[in-house]
Amino acid sequence: MSNTKMLRFTYTAQFSPDIDDGGFVITFRDLPEAISQGDTVEDCVIEAADCLEEAIVARIDDQLDIPVPTESQGDEYDIAVPLQIAMKAALYIAMKEENISNVELASRLSINEKEIRRILDPHHGSKLPNMQRALSALNKQAELSIV
Repeated sequence: MSNTKMLRFTYTAQFSPDIDDGGFVITFRDLPEAISQGDTVEDCVIEAADCLEEAIVARIDDQLDIPVPTESQGDEYDIAVPLQIAMKAALYIAMKEENISNVELASRLSINEKEIRRILDPHHGSKLPNMQRALSALNKQAELSIV
């Protein structure tokens, strides 16, 4: 068995009743900056997914750490990071852990460094094979789970 750790990109959200304004306040224990609101539980699930995506994108943009999700407790809701952003976050984390620069990864892949910047850019629609190839150059692979 490999000693590499598995990354999971599903975070738990709490939907707390908003006594003053009605509806719910959405928070994430692992991402304190991620706060939103919704009128119904169904609205909250949609708003939480958008809020989570923006929080992960902001952390990549600001070159901050992306926390490991903690386990769900009680009546929390599991919210998944969209797959494209999860792939970019996985590559971002792998590069930070290995202390690999964009230039070094580009060299390993025999491509221009600007291509690595595009792959890492959460605002750029990167192709899945390119992200998989970049992860592979770091001895990582993505695996999809449907729950």
